Amino acid sequence: MTQTDAAAKNLGDPGKTRRVVVVGGGTAGWMTASYLTAAFGDKIDVTVVESAQIGTIGVGEATFSDIRHFFEFLRLAESDWMPACNATYKLAVRFENWREPGHHFYHPFEQMGSIDGFPLSDWWLRYPRTDRFDKDCFVMASLCDAQRSPRYLDGTPVDQGVFETGHGEETARATMAEYQGAQFPYAYHFEAHLLAKFLTKYATDRGARHVVDNVVDVALDEHGFISHVKTAEHGELAGDLFVDCTGFRGLLMNKALGEPFISYQDTLPNDSAVALQVPLDMDREPLRPCTTATAQEAGWIWTIPLISRIGTGYVYASDYCEPEEAERVLREFVGPEAADVEANHIRMRIGRSRRSWVNNCVAVGLSSGFVEPLESTGIFFIHHAIEQMVKYFPSGRDNDRLRNMYNRSTANVMDGVREFLCLHYRAAKRADTQYWKDTKTRPVPEALEERLENWKYKVPDAETVYPYYHGLPPYSYNCILLGAGGFDIRHSPALDMADETAALAEFERIRLKAEKLVQELPTQNEYFAKMRENA
Repeated sequence: MTQTDAAAKNLGDPGKTRRVVVVGGGTAGWMTASYLTAAFGDKIDVTVVESAQIGTIGVGEATFSDIRHFFEFLRLAESDWMPACNATYKLAVRFENWREPGHHFYHPFEQMGSIDGFPLSDWWLRYPRTDRFDKDCFVMASLCDAQRSPRYLDGTPVDQGVFETGHGEETARATMAEYQGAQFPYAYHFEAHLLAKFLTKYATDRGARHVVDNVVDVALDEHGFISHVKTAEHGELAGDLFVDCTGFRGLLMNKALGEPFISYQDTLPNDSAVALQVPLDMDREPLRPCTTATAQEAGWIWTIPLISRIGTGYVYASDYCEPEEAERVLREFVGPEAADVEANHIRMRIGRSRRSWVNNCVAVGLSSGFVEPLESTGIFFIHHAIEQMVKYFPSGRDNDRLRNMYNRSTANVMDGVREFLCLHYRAAKRADTQYWKDTKTRPVPEALEERLENWKYKVPDAETVYPYYHGLPPYSYNCILLGAGGFDIRHSPALDMADETAALAEFERIRLKAEKLVQELPTQNEYFAKMRENA
């Protein structure tokens, strides 16, 4: 469809939402454009305007396992996009030194079982097999320790059948929340700028218009709706719906529309990061199949293994550490490989816009909210936002109820993740610096304070965790509480009288299955060498 045809279509149906203008590219902008073109085809016109001067932050490289359903919605198989994005598998988050130096535990992508109505974690507290809760209750912890791929060399996944769908075929597409009961066993690491480049082609091949220009003004009409954005070289870009993907600047949502920002800094003080992109030789260095979060004196360091490099960065609180010190610590942590690598210093805005949909503007990505990189929630927020945008897509301007439902949904997700991340710091046993000492007394959301007291007597379950969808099931809370070691958690008294036979058999089944898979599965290096050979 030509630009003239599109304009004629829109003029012919002024009451409908037909023209969508996405301001800002990067991961958020091109994920949005791709999803909209996949959802609506040529029934809407999508324009992405992005600046050639404003680069992406480029550190959103780890994901939730829900991201699989984004690619499934786009009808993309792993072999379609992973080689182009230097992607690897992520089976878990590995937490190092959060309890004490030399200790690690995993938060895996694997639902935890229950026996006779009690979660396996409760049985583990009563009958611990080893001192490793994660290895006794999950298979993925052993696969991470052994650096295994979740797929065999022929592409068969570890749990074919219950998890495997699609491969780009015309299958039904479910939502993120619908998959929470059947946890897919892995997520991905990828280079964010390469994903944006890949999705640029995907969206433009399906009709999206790409405008490379700087937005110099945002025009509002008499009702406070955005009528158009003005660009430096392409003039005015009009639309019915505008999507703000301008990052922490919040150019449309916060600056033009004046929507207030709610800070989370009182409970989550990490507001800065310094990142490095360190070259990696896949033929010599093992690709660990997890994101690693290593506790430091004033925060933590992420390590993300990709095909061509390691993505790493120090997330810290500026009240406890200066940027120069943070960079020194990070370079020392990485070693000689970081000597000639340029550092990227980032100031993070922690919190969320009060509303993420105001009038005819939707904020997606950092302009909507961000709750620091721990647990890799940034891209999850983007995916959730655009999925909900489609779910509540308006027919025109008079859709307050749809906007209100969308805003409740996105606010609940971010507030729930806030609680979960606060849990990490309060539950960590580490208290060797002022930063870590303060994590034990820093305020947390009031509801979490009460939950923490309850969990000392009964491990988290569906009735006692944050009650609204936020992507993190009860087993995730169990992993952090039992792994970080800061609380004395008790088993349910009922287990002192219950028959433990089935629980002990389940622990043994997990051990045997883990041993079998470690022997059978290839390493990530072997798997991706094969994938790239066949690409």
